[in-house]
Amino acid sequence: MYLNHFSLTEPPFTLTPDTEFFFDNGAHREALNVLRVALHGGEGFIKVTGEVGTGKTLLCRKLLGLLDDTCTAYIPNPFLNPVALRMALAEELGIKFARNIGQHRLLGLITERLIEYAAQDKQVVLLLDEVQAMPDETLEALRLLTNLETEKRKLMQVVLFGQPELDHRLSQKHLRQLRQRIVFSYQLGALDRHTLGKYIIHRLRVAGCDNPELFTARALKQIHRASRGIPRLVNLLCHKSMMAAYGAGATQIGVTYIRLAAKDTEDTCHSHRRRVAMASGLAGLLALTSAGLLYAYGL
Repeated sequence: MYLNHFSLTEPPFTLTPDTEFFFDNGAHREALNVLRVALHGGEGFIKVTGEVGTGKTLLCRKLLGLLDDTCTAYIPNPFLNPVALRMALAEELGIKFARNIGQHRLLGLITERLIEYAAQDKQVVLLLDEVQAMPDETLEALRLLTNLETEKRKLMQVVLFGQPELDHRLSQKHLRQLRQRIVFSYQLGALDRHTLGKYIIHRLRVAGCDNPELFTARALKQIHRASRGIPRLVNLLCHKSMMAAYGAGATQIGVTYIRLAAKDTEDTCHSHRRRVAMASGLAGLLALTSAGLLYAYGL
């Protein structure tokens, strides 16, 4: 609705993990560098954890795009039993097999394919998202898969992405063998106040806006306070505040629009007031947006 109003070519604050909007700065740059260095080493597991909304999936997809000369397997669904995990890995490796194949035979096919890649001096990397939800028996099956190796190196490296609950699970005694295989770890944090401003300007520029002052300094401070620096919440607040500003015919996003957006957004620092303010906040947002639509369509 507001693209033309703010001279944008595409929506800048969608929640879809679009790698064109990857913010190569701060913690995300550090995490990507750690991953690349760790994969170059060719050993064991690599783990990246972070709170909900800190950009783990986007980081994962960015890494996938950078591994051009590597055979990659990506499994986004953690709710797999050991059999389903092996089948998903085989499919990612391009192995054709009958659905009623025995697990010993399937493991043999996977091993053969990994040896083929090793003979071609090709690295194989398995990336798994939302690993904190993976069953214990599947985590153990995953560990056993990494036992496949030559005299010189592992046949496959594994990168785990998960929420902080993954660290708690791996601290349990029965998962200590997997924990000891993790050679590199990184914890994604929230954006600090200074980096948050750069993050918003970056996304606006990618979307075609060349106005670095679209959001006022006070608005940026309010976004950081309300979102706690969590990128997903930042995106939500920016999107809703731009809707509200568009509805009011404003060309700059001030603190009033951020507060209005925060009242209508779950899990912000205003959420404890939400029950009281929700009706007025949402009504105000809808009213402003509706006014903008009426104005835009000449009704």
